[in-house]
Amino acid sequence: MWLTWRAATERALYGEDGFYLRERPSRHFRTSVSATPAFADAVLALLTETDAGLGHPPVLDLVDIGAGEGLLVRHVLEAADPSLRRRLRVTAVDLSPRPHGLPLTVTWTPALPDVITGVAIANEWLDNIPVDVAERTSEGTRLVMVDTRTGEERLGGPVSPEDEAWLARWWPLPCVGWRAEIGHPRDAAWAAVVGRLAGGLAVAVDYAHPVDNRPPRGTLTGYRDGAAVAPIPDGTCDITAHVALDACAEAGLRAGAISTTLSTQRAALRALGITGTRPPMDLARRDPRAYLRALARASEEAELIDPGGLGGFGWLAQRR
Repeated sequence: MWLTWRAATERALYGEDGFYLRERPSRHFRTSVSATPAFADAVLALLTETDAGLGHPPVLDLVDIGAGEGLLVRHVLEAADPSLRRRLRVTAVDLSPRPHGLPLTVTWTPALPDVITGVAIANEWLDNIPVDVAERTSEGTRLVMVDTRTGEERLGGPVSPEDEAWLARWWPLPCVGWRAEIGHPRDAAWAAVVGRLAGGLAVAVDYAHPVDNRPPRGTLTGYRDGAAVAPIPDGTCDITAHVALDACAEAGLRAGAISTTLSTQRAALRALGITGTRPPMDLARRDPRAYLRALARASEEAELIDPGGLGGFGWLAQRR
């Protein structure tokens, strides 16, 4: 069956018996959340800052968008002090079934809450929102079609005026053969998050690239069993593409954001106290077990802020 990449990916990931309705992410790829609870400590620091900025409201929201297996909200609840935990209203947004053993206080839902007062975080969510692929030809910009059984591609019809406008602003294609992933569905999804903030912070963490350095052939890829594979939209693998977070940021501003920070995970986490600093050697003499625990923690933090790995992810933070 020949479909556009957006339609094919939607069907493969979220259709009947789709990849994300059937599989657990940790089997196929490693994320900051699954790498270490230290990531949850950073989110807890964001919650604490936001709580103070909002004047300690009686109910403080934590909304995890694309919650996967619920690890982030579990870790945050475990690390939060009792007084904050009593005020936390935790919502995990995901299309997959509720994970076994998730605390009963966590709301598991396929839809965003109508109103959010607190922190909404989307860790590797936007990259799994399906997008179309376009290619510049000698006759103009055309959609790329894909065979859902084999991954074979062919050119389809011209892109829509909406697609053309987005490409002109955010991903120009100056040369024949250059390709782009058309990101306006992600812009709309992110604007829907920011628009629900009554007060607080929305954070998107993802593979990203800036408008002045888009890859000429795009970033579409697949993941299966921990390895990158050809992106065949048959439901057997994850299909992902990097995110134009700068375009999402502009959409968030239109949705009401009053401040925007666009940085890397390395910079964002270091500002939140995740530094990967090794413990002092004298601790090894005074308390060997404490030294080993601190050394393991430093190693975990170092993975989160490694600029060649997880630390190179883009961080978009917008307040309202």
